[in-house]
Amino acid sequence: MNNRNNIVILTGAGISAESGLATFRAADGLWEGHRVENVATPEAFVRDPALVHQFYDARRARLAEVAPNAAHLALTRLDVEWPGELLIVTQNVDDLHERAGAKRLLHMHGELNRGWCLRCNERFAWSGAMGDGAACPGCDTRGMVRPDIVWFGEMPYEMETIEAALMNADLFVSIGTSGAVYPAAGFVQTARYRGASTLEINLEPSQGSIFFDERRYGPAGVEVPKWVEELLG
Repeated sequence: MNNRNNIVILTGAGISAESGLATFRAADGLWEGHRVENVATPEAFVRDPALVHQFYDARRARLAEVAPNAAHLALTRLDVEWPGELLIVTQNVDDLHERAGAKRLLHMHGELNRGWCLRCNERFAWSGAMGDGAACPGCDTRGMVRPDIVWFGEMPYEMETIEAALMNADLFVSIGTSGAVYPAAGFVQTARYRGASTLEINLEPSQGSIFFDERRYGPAGVEVPKWVEELLG
């Protein structure tokens, strides 16, 4: 694995959990007290936009209270120092990778700190509470702005870019993912089919752990810096 040139890295909720952000499926996860259908679908937004905004405004406020951890910083080091192709694909909607300094990065599920106007289709940066009366900075329409986040039933962003990167990858690494959410859960199989080596770094085996050539289990803040040091060293 140390001689691979093109690397694709997938990060999930587990990497941000070590910064203090709740995951979705744990007993104390984000969905506790909320049905997914009530806060994370287009239909929920039409039915009760105030509830949906309340949920995401709380998440946005929490994001301002946490910081990148050692795993985010290690991936930024890899981003800066790796001479070959590198793409960090995150399922997370937080901005911890950016705040750590990562550049070769894309958010396949959107970003908590961005808004999307359903009237004029403009997407834009957003900080603080959004609420159900937010005005679009482009067309000034109120009540038509939603979080720029991919909800259940919607197509993830940048899939063509991701697929192209997977097709050319020599090494695919999954960090802090459950292996349960598609299409991201299928990335390892795509990479394997194209001949890439595969590595899972996780707190425990994911649902797709059998598809990985190498598995490292433990806190991301410990295992990711160790792997990056080995790769660059």
